[in-house]
Amino acid sequence: MNNSFIQISDNHIDDEKNVWGTDSQKNLSTIVKSISSRNYNALIISGDLAHNGTASSYSIFKKIIRPISSNLSILPGNHDNKLNLSSAFSEHYLTKITIADWEIISIDSVQDIKTSGFIRKDELELLTEKILSSTKKFIVLCLHHPPISMQSNWDDKKSLENSDNFFNTIDKFSKIKAVIWGHAHQGSEFIRNDVKLFSCPSTTLQFNGPEMIGFNHYNLSDEGEINCETVWL
Repeated sequence: MNNSFIQISDNHIDDEKNVWGTDSQKNLSTIVKSISSRNYNALIISGDLAHNGTASSYSIFKKIIRPISSNLSILPGNHDNKLNLSSAFSEHYLTKITIADWEIISIDSVQDIKTSGFIRKDELELLTEKILSSTKKFIVLCLHHPPISMQSNWDDKKSLENSDNFFNTIDKFSKIKAVIWGHAHQGSEFIRNDVKLFSCPSTTLQFNGPEMIGFNHYNLSDEGEINCETVWL
């Protein structure tokens, strides 16, 4: 059986279609059509669903993703309004996803009125509890902000401020096989201490090219291997 999940990120849906010179609603619809033809077990949306966080923008978002809206987990991004987002997706907000021997745990890395990320002490403690209580063999962690340098034109000062605290928390757990994120509008793969690290492209536009939109499709093996296909449209 094929076990896999898909990640989309940085959709920037607004009350107006035009965001940063592109039709973010049309682009997301194109992504949804592509995903609909694929076999997968779950969908992760890693933040910035909306551009300005209005309640109506989340209504638009829900309508667009309706064909792929089953078994999903949603994280906030710095452009989101957490209250509006959690109200619109109350059943899916920061929920864990389980697929066979794998568990995907979502983390809130968003600060109020700041572009950069920070994982609070209580959130790190909660993360430790979730990892310890997991009955699955393998774990994937998902947050909005990059926890490492993106090694590109991206401004790393806009990434996770307390990456050291984050890695000090998770390094002791060998069952963690990957960390995934969005925010940088860039598809990349890194590795750190045998843990794979993946950034997801935006469904709106990429800050450093290519001039396409995309998403990540992850395949999970029974042996604890995770591999990522970045799909460009």
